[in-house]
Parts: sequence; structure tokens; C-alpha cells
Amino acid sequence: MENCDVLIVGGGPAGSSCAWALRRLGAEVMVLDRSEFPRDKLCAGWITPQIIDSLNLDLEDYRRTRVLQPLRGFNSGLVDGRSVAVRYAEPISYAIRRCEFDDYLLRRAGARLRLGAAFESAGFSAGTWVVNGSIRARILVGAGGHFCPVARLLGADLGKGERAITAQEIELEMTPAQCERCAVEPQQAELYFCADLEGYGWCVRKGNYLNVGLGRTSNHRLPEAVKSFWDGLQARGHIPGDLVPRFKGHAYLLYGDSRRPLIGEHSLLIGDAAGLAYDFSGEGIRPAVESGLLAAGVLRRALDGDMPAALADYEAQSAARFGQRPAAPRRALELGGWRTRAGRFLVSNAVFARHVILDRNFLHRQTVALRPWEGDPRYM
Repeated sequence: MENCDVLIVGGGPAGSSCAWALRRLGAEVMVLDRSEFPRDKLCAGWITPQIIDSLNLDLEDYRRTRVLQPLRGFNSGLVDGRSVAVRYAEPISYAIRRCEFDDYLLRRAGARLRLGAAFESAGFSAGTWVVNGSIRARILVGAGGHFCPVARLLGADLGKGERAITAQEIELEMTPAQCERCAVEPQQAELYFCADLEGYGWCVRKGNYLNVGLGRTSNHRLPEAVKSFWDGLQARGHIPGDLVPRFKGHAYLLYGDSRRPLIGEHSLLIGDAAGLAYDFSGEGIRPAVESGLLAAGVLRRALDGDMPAALADYEAQSAARFGQRPAAPRRALELGGWRTRAGRFLVSNAVFARHVILDRNFLHRQTVALRPWEGDPRYM
């Protein structure tokens, strides 16, 4: 039987951020994940400067052997309509490959790793969790994404009665010849909203790699929408015509739609397992990282003292950081109704695209980086 203070189920950005912070706070941490790392992960894949600050990342160390593409702007518009280019003087985001980024964060965390091992069983007794009959932990953290088994353990009805965002995407490595024929600017990511404003497609270039996908508030006719989006990009000469896509799908909850519990008996949820993706954009890396850091602070206190009070504080801190969840789920990506015509115009309006779509809702530039570790020598 192996023992640890905290067992984190899921090694993505939420789990690795939580593990990184907890290790520096002196806790014994183990991360359990059914995948071996590095592993493929579906994601448009960009990180903002606030994420870099929150994790105290060394970009020079990271970019030595990994893709780190500065983004200085976005194109915004309709899938089948006009678009506008919004440009910034400085990098406002960095395109990364999730297979590299997640592996880097996980190895950097310094936790004990149990990779390639699924979460199969769990029991709680006398203040202790026993997982898979071989791991004993005082606290259990669910960081396994939308279908996290710990979320199910805490009462989430996974995939049933939940209004999830569904998406399909692909990340392809281009040949040198294809790179020359790719019209996507390396420093200019692209966002194209569906005509009904219930979702959007994206196209992000990361060095020799191209990431293309589309997500919607409903999976109704999603494959057709994705194919139409891809075909349109190729028909306009935007991406090389000889690229052959094999799209993969995934799902996640928007914060305003999620009704998942954040805490349970000696346990809590972080990242997509808790349903924390930003309402308008569906971006989940920053909420994942921040929830992991918030959780680490309260878990350190929980290990040292009053477990129920400390866990309850995680709920309070999450509400303070991400906002109070509305009383009823809302369709945050949908403008709908009489506003649809105005919305179709605004997504390709330069002022609205910069200040509302990008600065406020995709980049969250108005929200300063979360740095719970600042001033603590244990993180240095």
C-alpha cells in the first residue's frame, strides 16, 4: 500500500498545477492518470501571459525543445462571412502543443506519478481514501476532465442532464511545401463564429503545426458543421488543399452551465472536472491552472487543521475568482433571438472584436494573474 497526503486523479494543467503548488508547500502528492505522458490532447492550445505568471514559467527553458508561437493578434468574423484583423504591439498569447505543454507541467510538478493506470475503485473510511486497493490518501482531487471518475464519485451525472459544449478538432504537422502554401499567419490566430452564434471555429498555426476545430453549444449536426468549415478554409485557399483531416471530438462544461459539486468528503474537483471553462470562449486552460492553485492553498490548510472549513473555503475562493454561478444554466455562446443580426455584424467589427470578444472574453486581459505563491520562498 502506497501512502500520500493528496492523490490527484488527472495529470493535465489543473492536476499538475495543483501538484506543483502542493509539493512546494511540503505535501506528499501522487498523480494518477490512465494515459502515459506525453499524450495527445485536443485543444486549440494557447496560453496567455497571466498563465505564464501564475505558474512562474521560464519561457526560455520551455521553448528550447518545444513549440512556443507568440500570437500578436486574432482574426474575428463569421464562418461564411467577412472578418477583421485585430493586432497588438506585444504578444497577447502563445500557441503551444498540449502534448508538450501538459508533459512539461507534469514533470515539473515533482509529484510521484502513476501513469498508464486507470482509476478503478475508491473507498473512504476513518478519514482516509483507498484507491485501486493500493493507494492510501488523506485527500482526493478530481482533475480528470469532463468525464473525471472523481466527479462521478462526488455525484456528478456525467453526460446526462448536462448541457455540454461539444467540439471536433485536429492538429496536423505540415510539410515544408504545405507550410509555404498555408495562408494562416503564424502570429495571427483566427476565430470564425457560426451564423447562429451558437459556436465558433478556430485556426491556429504553431510553427509547422496547424490546429483547426469547431465547437458548438449543441452536438446537433456538428460533424457537418466541422466539415463545412474545413472545406470552406480550403476552398478559399486558406489552408493547403492536400491536408487530410481526421477529426476527434471532446466535450466540456461552461462555468455558467455546470452544476457539479466542487467539494465532497475529503475531496474536491478542479478544472474541467468541476466545469470551469469560461462561458463565452469555452477556454479552459486558465481556469484549470487557477483552480489548481486555489485548491493547493486550501488543501495545505486542510492537511494542517480543520478539513471541512478549509474545503468550504475552496468554494468561496472559486466564486470570488470565477464569479457566482447563475441560478439557472445559460447559453453563454448564444446571442440568439432579435440580437442575432446585430451579433453577426459585431463579430467582424474591429472595435467590438478587440475590446469585447478578445480583451474581455477570450484573453481576460482585465483580470490580473493569480499568484497565490508570490512572496513565498518555497516556490522559488
